[in-house]
Amino acid sequence: MDLAFTPEELAFRDEIRTWVRANLPEDIAQKVHNAQRLTRDDMQRWAKILGSKGWLGYGWPKQFGGPGWNAVQKHLFEEECALAGAPRIVPFGPVMVAPVIMAFGNAEQQQRFLPGIASGEVWWSQGYSEPGSGSDLASLKTRAERVGDHYIVNGQKTWTTLGQYGDWIFCLVRTSTEGKPQTGISFLLIDMKSPGVTVRPIKLLDGECEVNEVWFDNVKVPAENLIGQENQGWTYAKHLLSHERTNIADVNRAKRELERLKRIAKTEGVYDDLRFRDQIALLEVDIVALEMLVLRVLSAEKSGKQSLDIAGLLKIKGSEIQQRYTELMMQAAGPFSLPFIFEAMDAGWQGDFPGGVVANAPLAANYFNTRKTTIYGGSNEVQRNIVAQTVLG
Repeated sequence: MDLAFTPEELAFRDEIRTWVRANLPEDIAQKVHNAQRLTRDDMQRWAKILGSKGWLGYGWPKQFGGPGWNAVQKHLFEEECALAGAPRIVPFGPVMVAPVIMAFGNAEQQQRFLPGIASGEVWWSQGYSEPGSGSDLASLKTRAERVGDHYIVNGQKTWTTLGQYGDWIFCLVRTSTEGKPQTGISFLLIDMKSPGVTVRPIKLLDGECEVNEVWFDNVKVPAENLIGQENQGWTYAKHLLSHERTNIADVNRAKRELERLKRIAKTEGVYDDLRFRDQIALLEVDIVALEMLVLRVLSAEKSGKQSLDIAGLLKIKGSEIQQRYTELMMQAAGPFSLPFIFEAMDAGWQGDFPGGVVANAPLAANYFNTRKTTIYGGSNEVQRNIVAQTVLG
């Protein structure tokens, strides 16, 4: 197995690097490198820039308007975007629901929904988790009842990331209570402007409303918005979740944040502490190991071999690494990692005291936020069971 990049792949990397640096707005990159909050406009602006190039759906095949890149090219694109300071592509449209529509939607649905996703014009949200139905997603209770040529949807979704910005939401809904819980679930696309849809933001520890509750009160959804067959949604959900868990690993962002950790440690004068440097080194070893695992999977895909189903393993290690680098940043900055007033940060104020640099300001908020990474997308405890069963036997 050769994990080295070919000359053609290195040339491709240079092409991506040149384009991203020329087209990524400097103000957005500055925010990303310093972990300052991104507005909806920031995220949407970058999405539309990528969309105009045909790269927002960078993982799509050419038949659906994508660039048709192979697995290695997709990895190099993600890496160059992350290192340049580009925001993460909001995955719910181009990375998650689009592959489901491509694989299981009909031609009319593909023509209707994919162009708006590819251009970055339409913001999608994910309606999976419910109160009491997170990692045990098959226990969901949101109900969709077929009435003529419509479904009437009632229920609640929660932890809907950035749902306050959503134009559409893809939902798992219960259409049958017969048989095993998984067999009565359907995959439905819902316009969030429909009467009866209510979005209620949830304020987190860092003061942000990143997640939301979404309520459905007799929401009327055309039956033509059903993806695939009724009661087969669990199959489509598993297809989507493999994309989500691989995306959570996010080794490229970890490489960027490792460099930020080193900058903070040097600024705060702890980089010369050998014990602290040991912790940075251990983190770097883990990131390199995760990258090698990703490259092994990509090498297998590129050669046409069947790679192991290790999306859960990537999710476990990637989420733990995210928590670890935010912990080390907190330790490096000490009291300067405490929460700051976001409005003051946005106005350019960073504090007139030693260490009060922009890199430190949001550290506590990031630390608290990453506590969730080992839980969402399927908790790591559940993922370990899945890995034990499907990979180890």
